[in-house]
Amino acid sequence: MIFTLLIAFFSLIFLVVVHELGHFILAKKFGAEVEEFGIGYPPRFLGKRIGKTLYSLNILPFGAFVKIRGEEGGVEDYRSFAGKPMWQRMSIVLGGVVSFWLIAAVLLSIVAGGWGLPTAVSDEENENLKDPRIQITQIIPDSPAQEADFRAGDIIIGFEKIGDISNFISENKGKEIVLKIKRGQDVFEKKVTPRMTYSQDDGPVGFIITRIALRPYSWAEAPFQGISATFTLTGNIIKGWVLGVKSLLGISQLPEGVKMEMMGPVGILDLLGQYSKMGLNSFLFLVALIAIALALANSLPIPALDGGKILFLMIEVIRKKSVNQKIEQRLTAGFFILLILFVIFVTIKFDIPRIF
Repeated sequence: MIFTLLIAFFSLIFLVVVHELGHFILAKKFGAEVEEFGIGYPPRFLGKRIGKTLYSLNILPFGAFVKIRGEEGGVEDYRSFAGKPMWQRMSIVLGGVVSFWLIAAVLLSIVAGGWGLPTAVSDEENENLKDPRIQITQIIPDSPAQEADFRAGDIIIGFEKIGDISNFISENKGKEIVLKIKRGQDVFEKKVTPRMTYSQDDGPVGFIITRIALRPYSWAEAPFQGISATFTLTGNIIKGWVLGVKSLLGISQLPEGVKMEMMGPVGILDLLGQYSKMGLNSFLFLVALIAIALALANSLPIPALDGGKILFLMIEVIRKKSVNQKIEQRLTAGFFILLILFVIFVTIKFDIPRIF
């Protein structure tokens, strides 16, 4: 248990370090003086100065940071962040966001070449596939599946082809059947009675299923597949967020069987711990997915995030002068506190009830 938690914890730290490394590399490339690159937060445990940069290992193991000369204003010489051309400053800020996508592409490339990427396949496709399974992708409203609390994402165990489960259901219309379900790491049985009458689109049970398998690629193809999967997952996360916002605003409803749940650091740690027991490929896939989600979240135009810093730089471009440093610092500090409070709220409201 402790070992699993350590793996999960250091995986998150790894992502944060890679993020800060993106800022660090571009700052160095453009000649901005990096005063400190730290893993963890002070008080300092170890430190070594190489050139003008102090590399530190700190006691509070909750992330990493890069301190660039003049990033918070007050210094505008050629070695400072503020003294660099606008495109270089934006590049330095965006370096952290891009690093999340890059590490996701690398991890997905490793998964593609080593095990294979999950892909929707037909019953006829069997060559060069691993671990075929039947997954529920949608629940029809007011159906037996909804009443039995089947959910989108559930895996139906015991069937490798859609035709097999369709025949089994058709042969037992009007009779109670038992399906073995895998939801996350939990495996359990659910009883449901297929309907005698139904529309062609709804089916007797009322769920839509897809056959999914791992499709491995050669190591020559894997990088291209990793990049493609990164773009696809980025689009899927954005669509999910848009759908969630519309649901909150009452503009539209979530599909049946889909539940919107937020997840904070504790929930992410727990999920990483669960996936670490499911095999290295599943674990690396989840880490890549988290990296993409962090890239998108960090791109939001909110002070205290990289997207907020880009927003201030864009305002500077429009106004032809920088935002007052005191105003920027106060907004950043204020939103940072709000983000911390939001994380605490999500942890108490969603993470703790889900885990315990």
